[in-house]
Amino acid sequence: MRTIDKRLNTKLAAVLIRRAPTLTLPFEARCKSRFAATLDTGEDVGVVLPRGTVLRDGDMLVADDGGLVRVIAAAQSVLLVRASEPITLTRAAYHLGNRHTPVEVGTDELKLEADPVLEDMLKRLGVQVEHATLPFQPETGAYGGGHRHGHDDTYADDYALAQRVFDEHHGHEHPHEHGHNHDHGHGHAHR
Repeated sequence: MRTIDKRLNTKLAAVLIRRAPTLTLPFEARCKSRFAATLDTGEDVGVVLPRGTVLRDGDMLVADDGGLVRVIAAAQSVLLVRASEPITLTRAAYHLGNRHTPVEVGTDELKLEADPVLEDMLKRLGVQVEHATLPFQPETGAYGGGHRHGHDDTYADDYALAQRVFDEHHGHEHPHEHGHNHDHGHGHAHR
């Protein structure tokens, strides 16, 4: 059995991408770093990636024999959340985030894994909820908790902003030419 142990972070020629066998996985499996899987060709493989790896649709992997494999996000049961007013959708996003629910953010909709409890909460907030079977690619984290993707259109801007905010509030890696107070208005109890 071949072992897949690397993810490529470089661009490949389109012909190589098209020729690579595919590995179709739901989001839950794409969050695991070590698992057995079956390529869409029927070949069994072992996946052994660095801990914390989250695979995304289109990621290219390399097997121990040098062969390439392309990841495909499987269609799965999801909830599509829409609202007639932007503030209502924003409130729904806030409440989902407050529950640390993985959410894929679209221009005018949210997508999350189907869950009857969350569906009830969302309906009570006044949003429209529709069941669908679609690929699911949630956000990976505002403070660089995810991993870099050259094909994520806003990744560089989002990461730079998140890193700047983090450094300003925690790393203090910014110049101190401006006057500001590092007192956060609350005590830090150290036990």
